[in-house]
Amino acid sequence: MENFFSAVLFDMDGLFANSEPLWLEGETELMAKFGHTWTHADQVYCLGGPLTRVGEYMFSLASAESPEFFTKTLVEIVVAKLSAGTQLMPGAQRLASALKAAGVPIAMVSASPRNIVNAVLSGVEHDFATTISSDDVKNTKPDPEGYLKAADFFGLDITNCLIFEDSLTGVAAATSSGAFLIAVPHFVTVDESPRVRVIKSLEELDIEVLEKYYADFMAW
Repeated sequence: MENFFSAVLFDMDGLFANSEPLWLEGETELMAKFGHTWTHADQVYCLGGPLTRVGEYMFSLASAESPEFFTKTLVEIVVAKLSAGTQLMPGAQRLASALKAAGVPIAMVSASPRNIVNAVLSGVEHDFATTISSDDVKNTKPDPEGYLKAADFFGLDITNCLIFEDSLTGVAAATSSGAFLIAVPHFVTVDESPRVRVIKSLEELDIEVLEKYYADFMAW
């Protein structure tokens, strides 16, 4: 397509898949075993990962086991929950399908490990040409490596690609990559800038609306 983004790259947890409630369940259950009541503040702090940071945070609260134990155990709990079925965020699948039908390359870039990504996508239809997990990069979000790798997969310049993100960790990865960003935050505040816009839901978007966003970015 002319006068449009070269590719569109989706985050997974909380953006494409409504998996954050399952992460919250897993975090709450795991920490309860160590006498800690998982709070909204704990959830917000850990939103977007990376999982190593989550494990370290849990270890600091529990003062038992090891950071690696908490990371590994949390992933096992969440994989089991996701494998039972994962809902998608409103408008996510429709938008991804519309982009593919329009000939726009799309990919998923997640800070979650491969087994989490596979568990989410195994039960849903999707149109992603490639998916990138934390296992596929040396440095996961907030590092932009995953997004840069996705652009390289398509042989495209990241600076004309669009990224969808919901967490501050993901926003940091997206903005540092050089791409355009449309943020869909839930528990955090994201400021708009020349290359960043903020919306409430992917349901607001279709090809025509994204064409207008592209023109707006170009005119800023």
